[in-house]
Amino acid sequence: MHFPRLHARVHPEIAVKFALFPYLLAQGAWLRQTALVLPEPPGARTGFAGKGAPLRMLVLGDSSAAGVGTDHLDQALPGQLRDLLAPHYEIHWHLEAKTGRTTRQMFKRLVKMEPEPFDVAVTALGVNDITKRASRENWLEDTELMLDLLETKFGVRQTYVSGIPRIGDFPLLPPTLRWILGKQGLRYDAGLSDMVQRRDNTFHIPADLPLDGLMSKDGFHPGPVVYAEWAKRLADQILHNFPAAPPAEVQVVKN
Repeated sequence: MHFPRLHARVHPEIAVKFALFPYLLAQGAWLRQTALVLPEPPGARTGFAGKGAPLRMLVLGDSSAAGVGTDHLDQALPGQLRDLLAPHYEIHWHLEAKTGRTTRQMFKRLVKMEPEPFDVAVTALGVNDITKRASRENWLEDTELMLDLLETKFGVRQTYVSGIPRIGDFPLLPPTLRWILGKQGLRYDAGLSDMVQRRDNTFHIPADLPLDGLMSKDGFHPGPVVYAEWAKRLADQILHNFPAAPPAEVQVVKN
């Protein structure tokens, strides 16, 4: 079989992915058929907690935002983040998350939602974009569109963008696929960090979390301990950055 000559700037994982594409497709199909599928856990997706200065928080994303890998949303990112912030603020939180969701799908969902003002948004997206073969450029463009919409339609004052987790450490994945997706994850996350740094009031929260022995039983999603560390990193940044005084009312854009 003859392959076109690869350009010198092609990243190693792309070259391997190209050369092994039929094998990787078969491996991916096998994983979809055999992998343990965990449900989204029960729990309130909106509510109030704590006392103090009001803080309106939107958590949005994919299965990790939805808490897959835990028995209840209280153990997941939204619940643990809420509990860490509640001693300092009167939290009104809302979770908008769904298993399998890509960044483009999240953007389309936000377009359809009714405008509601939020002070803080937390995003957890990107892994599905990688596994569904979105290019890094298209993914970053979709991410920027989503971040713009959060500011203009929902009045979000600060957005905390979770980085791409270390896919190369996911025990579910076979070694070759794990290496390829892990390398892609690092490149995508580097691009995300660069893009976020060019934006005002937007913060990149690295997802280089400890995973060894702490993943859920499906080998793909975090366990409660990982969610707890993730929530702590986010809470520390929010507490450091967000003003303690009650925020001014924000006028959101009506469609």
